[in-house]
Amino acid sequence: MAKKFIRRNMVRHSKIGKNRRKLQKWRKPKGRDNKMRLKRKGYPKTVSIGYKKPQQEKPVLVYNLTDIKANSKAQIILAGVGAKKKMKLIKYAQENKIKILNLKEKKNETGK
Repeated sequence: MAKKFIRRNMVRHSKIGKNRRKLQKWRKPKGRDNKMRLKRKGYPKTVSIGYKKPQQEKPVLVYNLTDIKANSKAQIILAGVGAKKKMKLIKYAQENKIKILNLKEKKNETGK
C-alpha cells in the first residue's frame, strides 16, 4: 500500500483535514524554517522520489489483427471495432491465450 502523505499542521486544523479525509490533500511545505521541508527526523515525510508505486502491466488498445499480433499482454478491444472484426480478434486471442479485459463471458442458461 502506498504511503499516506499528510499536509503540514493538518492535525491542528479541521479545515485542512483533521478527521475529514476528503479534505486531506498534499501541499508542499514552504517556509524558511519548516522542519518538514528540511526533512528533519521525527517530522512527517514529504513526497519525494522512491515512494512511487510499482507499475502494473498496462493494457494495450487493439484496433485490428496486426495490433493483437504485435503484443502478447492484456488487451482491450475498442468500441469502434465492428462485430465481424471483433469475432476474429476474440478467436485469435483465445487460440494464443491472450487475455482480453473488456470481454464479457456468457453465464450458463440455467443460471447456476
